[in-house]
Amino acid sequence: MKILVTGFNPFGDDKINPAIETVKQLPGTIHGAEIIKLEIPTEFNHCAEVVKKAIEEHHPDYVINVGQAGGRFGITPEYVAINLDDGRIADNAGYQPLNHTIHEDGETAYFTQLPVKAIARAIREAGLPSTVSYTAGTYVCNHIFYQVQYMRDKFFPEIKAGFIHIPFLPDQVIHRPQTPAMSLTDDVKGITAAIGAIVDCDGKGDIEAVEGHIA
Repeated sequence: MKILVTGFNPFGDDKINPAIETVKQLPGTIHGAEIIKLEIPTEFNHCAEVVKKAIEEHHPDYVINVGQAGGRFGITPEYVAINLDDGRIADNAGYQPLNHTIHEDGETAYFTQLPVKAIARAIREAGLPSTVSYTAGTYVCNHIFYQVQYMRDKFFPEIKAGFIHIPFLPDQVIHRPQTPAMSLTDDVKGITAAIGAIVDCDGKGDIEAVEGHIA
């Protein structure tokens, strides 16, 4: 099994992004699955192109996009991607879409194929906070989540895909009082546990459990 894991580069006023730093430190193999690591730009009009090229090159079984969710306390696997770009700030290319449809011929929303409830449980069993999230926002994180689901719908029906948000790193909250953070070591531990759950649930589906978080 091959799993493509992507992480965004830094954006906004931050000089570091926990997403790509976490992806870089993932082991090369998790529960027998080969991990392919990819840095992607925090740019609405470019990130999907980079991921599509990697899918065509590596033919992964799963695509997992990892992104930063400043203000969240735990690691949150996302359940649904929506067909909307609405940037609170400009991306790294200076583009700030407002109320923009991502694909006119795409679904209003796509649900992930990842076992998000099993992922959240596995992360908690690893000793870290985690809940399922039902909103990935409307910035570049949701954009790439939606774009990969669109690719799956139109071009790569054999892949399964989804998105996982992680909190700020401690260095990022020095000047953000009362803002939660998680260490890079814990980020890596949590995403490794998440990927382990994905591999273990492959072909079995998600677990039955009460989950949910919308913040």
